[in-house]
Order: sequence, then C-alpha cells, then structure tokens
Amino acid sequence: MLNHTKPSFLSSFLENSFDFKYHLQDFLHLDPETVETKLAAKKDEIKNLGHKDFNWQEVSSFYREKVGELYLFELGAWHLSSYDYIGDTLRLIADYAQGRVLDFGGGIGTHALGAALCPQVEQVIYYDINPINRDFVQYRSEKMGLDKKIIFVLEMPAKEKFDPILCFDVLEHLLDPSQQLLQFYQALNSEGKMIVNWYFFKGFNQEFPFHLDDPKVVETFFHTLQSQFLEVFHPYLITTRCYRKQNLI
Repeated sequence: MLNHTKPSFLSSFLENSFDFKYHLQDFLHLDPETVETKLAAKKDEIKNLGHKDFNWQEVSSFYREKVGELYLFELGAWHLSSYDYIGDTLRLIADYAQGRVLDFGGGIGTHALGAALCPQVEQVIYYDINPINRDFVQYRSEKMGLDKKIIFVLEMPAKEKFDPILCFDVLEHLLDPSQQLLQFYQALNSEGKMIVNWYFFKGFNQEFPFHLDDPKVVETFFHTLQSQFLEVFHPYLITTRCYRKQNLI
C-alpha cells in the first residue's frame, strides 16, 4: 500500500517552488522587479503570439524558435500560483517514481526536479524541444545539485524503457497525440506508470490558440488511451491521471 503523506524532500517546493524566481533572475540576468513584471505579463504575450504566428504545419518550429523565453514566465506564473495543485502532482510522482524516469515536454523542470529528488529514482531523462527551457532546467539542476541525476536529450529516446513516464500539459500541443500514447506504451516498463494530463480546449475566450481541439482527433486519442492503458486510482484532487499498461491477452 502506498504512503500518501507528503515526502519531506518536496518541502522546498511548497516554500519557494524549488527557488524558481531566484533561478529565473540569475539565469536571465534580471532584477527581481523585472521578473515580477514579466511573470504578470507573459500569459497575454504568449496568447497573442499564438493568435499571430501559430499553425499546425510549423508546430515544432513555433515551440523551438518563436516561443523563446515566454514559456519560462507563463509556466512559472502558473506553477507559482498553483502550489496546492503542483504540490499534489509532485506527491503523485513521488508515489510511483523509481528507476529511470522520462519527463516528456518537461517545461520549466518542476516535475523533473521533483522526480530527481526521489531517493528511489536512479535517473531522470528530461526532453523538451524548446532550447531555452532545456538550458534553464539544466541550470536549475546544477544549482540544486541534481545535474548528475538528470540527463538532457534533444530527441525522444528510442528503444529505451522507463518506469514512470511523465507528460504534463503537452498532449494538447501535438498534432497526433494518439501516436504519442503508443510511443509511451512501447517505452513503458511492464509495471511502470504513465502520469499525464491534457486539455483539448482552446479556452472559453480563445486564450489557448495553440491547443488541439479537433473532435475526431480527440475521440481517437481516448479510444487509444482506453484500449492500451488502465487507469490507476490516486487520491489527489487534480486533473493529472495515472495509468498502467493493459494486460492484453
């Protein structure tokens, strides 16, 4: 039976989001006031960029080249304002994190860092196509003394197996999320867990113009999910879900 009490090694997240603001100031060479201003403003900037420049034919280049540092602030503002939600997500990760962990589309690194802090984890593979995200999280891992435990890759690892796979706020940004689920299935160890969330919605006021919401694609996604994976109950009141492989005969 899992112990769902808060692990002591996650306490620093609840105190300061793993020193996120300090890391951001130092990494971008900004003063605290500028960081606060940018944290407050970047959500609208990335929404406007999406309305102006996003199209599905160039989705990879949009995240690699056009988003730049905007996601550091947009994701940072969300994580800083959502202590309880992110804290419960980290507790869920700690429940199942062991061996080798894949953080797919790892963003500002909160989940990769949290997984690396788990004593039963040997290695975390961090993958994100945005080079600024990747450099920032590598910097954070060095500051936290976790750089020997987190490996940074430029491509999704092929023919490797992982105990848990983490994927947060990514699937709705992919042209074919069902194909990504099938790749996760192949990469997951037989007893491993896939811990994921998604949001196939552009927002009530079109605030997420870069989110996939095609009904046929979303329906195919759920067919794939339900045919390949079985949901594992967890007690946290969050949108993140936990799955294991179906025992198909």
